[in-house]
Amino acid sequence: MATLRFEFHPPGELGGPVAVPYVDDVALTELIDRFELAEGMSPAGDAYGGLPQDCFRGTKTDHFHGLAAEEGKSLLLACSCGSEGCWPLLARITVTEDDVVWDSFGQPRRPERDYRGFGPFRFARAQYDAAVLRFASA
Repeated sequence: MATLRFEFHPPGELGGPVAVPYVDDVALTELIDRFELAEGMSPAGDAYGGLPQDCFRGTKTDHFHGLAAEEGKSLLLACSCGSEGCWPLLARITVTEDDVVWDSFGQPRRPERDYRGFGPFRFARAQYDAAVLRFASA
């Protein structure tokens, strides 16, 4: 099982600190950059940033449990500029009694891209919930 944590990074171009999910102590921004570059996707690299505080639909807890998902997917990363609208990374978040899975990643600005080789990321539910709760109360 992977572990989840969040870190706040300096503001994007639009201002305000952004939250970056880390999977096994590697920033999700770095994981997706590596994947897209290895797959020869263009543009790629340094395109994603963290999540600005105003991008959450519902509470942060609802957001990271997939309860505020639009069309079955939740925003995990926004653009490096700080906007969720111009370069978002989406994923399905599935929560069960024992675990949480992020899969079915997608980039809606480039729907032809194939992200089947990225993830899935599986987290133990207790560790995941603790990380989300720490993030939500920060």
